[in-house]
Order: sequence, then structure tokens, then C-alpha cells
Amino acid sequence: MKSESDKPLIIVGAGLAGGLLATLLAKRGWDIDVYEKRSDPRVAGYEGGRSINLALAERGLHALRSAGADTAVIDRAVMMRGRMVHFSDGTQQLQRYGKDDSEVIWSVSRGELNITLLNAAEAAGARLHFNRRLDAVDFDGRVAKFADDHDGSLSEADFTALLGADGAGSALRMAMNKRIDLGERFELLGHSYKELEIPPAQDGDFCIEPNALHIWPRGNYMCIALPNDEKTFTVTLFLPNEGDPSFATVQNGGDACALFERDFADALPLIPRLQQDFERNPAGLLATLYLDRWHVDGRAVLLGDAAHAMVPFHGQGMNCAFEDCVALASHLDREDDLSAAFAAFETERRPNAAAIQAMALENYLEMRSRVDDSDYLLQRELELQLAQRYPDRFVPRYTMVTFRRLPYAVAFERGRVQRQLLVDATRGHDTIDGVDWSWIDAEVRERLTVLEVEH
Repeated sequence: MKSESDKPLIIVGAGLAGGLLATLLAKRGWDIDVYEKRSDPRVAGYEGGRSINLALAERGLHALRSAGADTAVIDRAVMMRGRMVHFSDGTQQLQRYGKDDSEVIWSVSRGELNITLLNAAEAAGARLHFNRRLDAVDFDGRVAKFADDHDGSLSEADFTALLGADGAGSALRMAMNKRIDLGERFELLGHSYKELEIPPAQDGDFCIEPNALHIWPRGNYMCIALPNDEKTFTVTLFLPNEGDPSFATVQNGGDACALFERDFADALPLIPRLQQDFERNPAGLLATLYLDRWHVDGRAVLLGDAAHAMVPFHGQGMNCAFEDCVALASHLDREDDLSAAFAAFETERRPNAAAIQAMALENYLEMRSRVDDSDYLLQRELELQLAQRYPDRFVPRYTMVTFRRLPYAVAFERGRVQRQLLVDATRGHDTIDGVDWSWIDAEVRERLTVLEVEH
């Protein structure tokens, strides 16, 4: 469906989701304007600030393929085969994400990816407007008002509909909330993060294994490091906001050095600017956003973080947002009415967003306290054997989420059933040799249907 109105669809936000959505819709023939409150990163440099590295998985790759941008992104990405777990005693273990190098994730630069998508959107015919912050919306008159915070000027733009890709602090969501109660709820995690950096080695190469996500799990807190294409690692320290240790007790660079010396000793020599980075970089909050409603009739709809911001511990925030873009574009293709398209989009995506939000919260507990736990390692060993034994029934939840495009809600429910099966099968055993395979075979067939392959 293409609107008969001569007014464009306006995408609010020229970040990752906004750039991709603009490309997909412009390629389909829609008249697209994109408004962004920040300056053009291709001219002014990326202003996004430091942020947790992005992990690109199959859902996101599929969306990039749809936009013709996958090759340019992968060329600058770094492959990650699995988690390199750094135990408290200084030993390490690589825990693969998938069965082989066909199942990996990719560490990508947010800034480089944003620029790639903006170029793709412009090439597809979308018009990009920078230094234009959404200030107010007249939904009845279908007029959006924008402010330039650099020179104080104001402007207006007519629209057929507004598509909100402007992140967790969405100005469009705020405007929609004034018109109709969206049921907005933010749930703080009670933990925050700070970003640090591991520079290249003296020879200019990576100074630790590059093809892995490094993780130092320490129970109630952790540290991770993701590789960058310039041979650095972005290090993220996650701590509670209260307690000991926490950001209430680790307040300056000296405190941070003492924490690392005690709990992350093998990482300490890798971060020469630990004290300076800790004091310079602000702590980032971690929260989950829930909404009861994503759209206002045929006038506006939210997607990505603007609709369902989540904590980053499954690496799916961007991938989920990209999947939103593909779904919204598809519903706009199929429906003859914008209101019907937005409603169908929300009906499809809201349960799946809720599922990955829940899995992201669960994954934080797994990453910080279970990846070095003996019960977890035993269940993981059995999980891998069951995946080989029953490839059409027992698919690890991480695989369903990361390497498949099954609905998140399906992965969540099947993952719950599979986790219980693993717990039941390993209860009372120290090694996999003691499990009852005849019982397991019967239970797998009873509890798990054959999994349909998505297209």
C-alpha cells in the first residue's frame, strides 16, 4: 500500500533502526523523510558517545540483506565464536555459541554501522534532516514541529504518519502519551555499567583472542570485552548500584584499580588507562521499557528501543529493532490502511519483544554467575549432545534466538521446556555418564514437537 496523500511518512530518529527502516521503505517506493536531533555523523563525526558494543546476529543480518547493506557491514565486523570465560583462578575456557563457524556473532561499531545505513537510506531516495529535534505533534492536523538546538530555529513538516525510531528516550513516544495512555513502564535493573578500553598490543595486533566475547563472571557483577576492527577491545564493567562492590563503593579510578586487582587480575594489565577511563566515562543505567500500546490509529507507531528498550545481555536489542523494521515494512506492503498495518505490526511484534526482554534479563544472571558453575557446565554439555541427537527437536535456546529467525516467543517457551528437561536429566549427577538416555529419549519426544524451519 502506498498512501494516496502527498504527505510523506516521517521517520523520527536517524539511528540504526531509523536508517534501516528508511532504506527498506524508500526501496519500496514510499516518500520518506527522516528527522534527527543530532548532527550528520558523516560530517560532524559520530556523536552517540560510548555505548555497549553491538553484537550482530542472524536476525539483524537478514534485515541488512533486505536493505543490501550486509556486505559493507560484515567487511568491518569482527567474528566472535563464543564466550571466552576468565575464571577467578586465571584459567580460561572458550564456550562456543554454535556448532561451528557457521554459527557465530559479529562485533560491530555502532558509529560505522549508522553511517553505512544513512548512506543506504539516502541512496534509496530517503531525505535526511539533521539538527531537527521533534518538539511537538499536532496529530489531528498531521503536522510535526521540529527545533534546531544549535541555532534555536523552528520548523514544521506535514506527514501522513510518524514512525518512531528515536530510542528509549523517544520524543515521539512522549507526544503520543499526551494523546493516549500508552501504559509506559520503566523497570530499572539496579545495576549500571562503565566502559573502558583494551588498546592494541605493541605490535599493533589484538592483545588477547580476538574472535570471542571475553567475560569475567563474578557472581553479582561481571566484566566483558568485545573486539573492534581497529584491534582494540571495548570493555564494559557491570556493577550493582548499591552494596559492596557497587558503583556506590567503587567511585573513582583508584577504587576501580583496587577492584580489578582483586577480582579481574588478568584483565588489569590489559587496560592501561583504567583509572582515567573510569573517571571520564559516565555510568550508564540499565532498564527495560514496557508499553501496553505502540501506535495511535494510523497516525504514529513506535518500534525498536522507542517501543521496547531492553537490557543488553542477550545482544539482541539492535537485532530485534532490525526485525521490527522488516516486519513493519511487510505489514505496510500487505495492508491497505495505515491503522490496520500498525495494529497488525504491534500484534505480531509485541509478544516477541516481551519474550526477548525477559530472556535478556535472564541472560545477565547466566553471564555473571552461571557460566563458571559446575551444574551449568554439565547441563551445557548435555544440551550440546541433545542438539546433535535431535537436531529437529532440541535446539538450544541461544541458537534459536541468535542463529535462527523463529519468533522470540517460540524460542522463549521452548527454551523453558528444554531447560527443565536438562535440570531433570542431570539432577544428582556430577558427569554426563550418569544420565539415563532411555528416559531422556522418551522425554524429548514427549515434551518437544518437531521444530519447523523458518524461511
